[in-house]
This record gives sequence, C-alpha cells and structure tokens, in this order.
Amino acid sequence: MSVQKLIDSLQKHIHLSTPEQEMIADYLVFKIIKKRQFLLHEGQVAKEVAFVISGCLRSYSIDPNGFEHILQFAPEGWWITDMYSFISEQEGHLNIDALMDTEVYLLSRKNQLSLFDKIPALERYFRIVTENSLVSSRQRLVDSLSLTASQRYGNFCNTYPTLIHDLPQKLIASYIGVTPEFLSKLRNERSKAKS
Repeated sequence: MSVQKLIDSLQKHIHLSTPEQEMIADYLVFKIIKKRQFLLHEGQVAKEVAFVISGCLRSYSIDPNGFEHILQFAPEGWWITDMYSFISEQEGHLNIDALMDTEVYLLSRKNQLSLFDKIPALERYFRIVTENSLVSSRQRLVDSLSLTASQRYGNFCNTYPTLIHDLPQKLIASYIGVTPEFLSKLRNERSKAKS
C-alpha cells in the first residue's frame, strides 16, 4: 500500500527528502479495520496514532447511563488516537472504532519518538497537528456551550463535508448533542433554506 497520502499530508507543513519519506514508510504499519471493529477500547493504553487513508473512524466515550459522546470523526486524511493515553502511556478513556471499512497507517509512540530524532521536521509537523487539534477541541467546547443546535449542525457540515451523507443520522446527532429526530428537523429546515 502506497504511503503517498500520508506523505502528502506531512508535506503540507514540512519538506521531506526522498530518503526521509522512505524512512517514514519503514516505521508505519498498514492495517484494515473492518466496520464496527475497534482500534482502541476504553481502559487500554493507546500505543499508536492512526492516519486514515480511506474510510472513517470515530472516538467516543460512554457515560454511566450508557450514552455515547462522540469526540471526533476521522475521515480520510485525518489522524486519531486517545492523545492522553498515547502520550502518558496510561489507560485511556476513549473508544475508537470504524464506522465503515477503514484503511490506516499506524505509528507507534516508540517509532514516533525515534523519527523525531532522525527527522526533526516531523516534530514540527506533529506540533502543528496537535495545536490545530487543541484549537478545534476548545472551539467545539465553546460552540457546544454557546451555539444553537442549528449552528452546531452547520459547523459539523463545514468540518466534515464528506461525512454528511455517509454517516447514520444518530451519529451526527450524538456529535452535535441533539436527538436524531431533532436533527431530521434541522436538515429539513436547512434544505428548505437553500432552495
């Protein structure tokens, strides 16, 4: 499997020589995660970060009442892990599973740190990705506290335009914090406003 999608993603922020690109490829593990299969369960230590080549993963927690709270979708070109667990090497709090058959490249923490020593520009790349993730996460928190459901749905559509029609309504509803029935109403209002 070609690592070109991953290399292209890296080179949006850093320049990599051909030997560096080949070195990175040697540190990656290709994996296919079937629909509904888990990459990570709550309580496990996240030993890898995953780059999605095709398909879609999601990370979520489950509250004491059994309700799922989706934190992130990771479609093609996105990274995903339980960052707390990955960095601290402690048990994680998130589940990560596949919403459809998904192809990923996995990079272990050990290999990531080794690559940082060999290709210092990669440390810059992951700093940028982590900063962007932190900003996005904080903005999502502020939005969930201050925006209407309609505005939150609009933000979802802008953030995940490729997923609007690919995901079950109940997952989108969970992500924006509404019931599937209310999401259906929002979608109808949005399509009427566009016509």
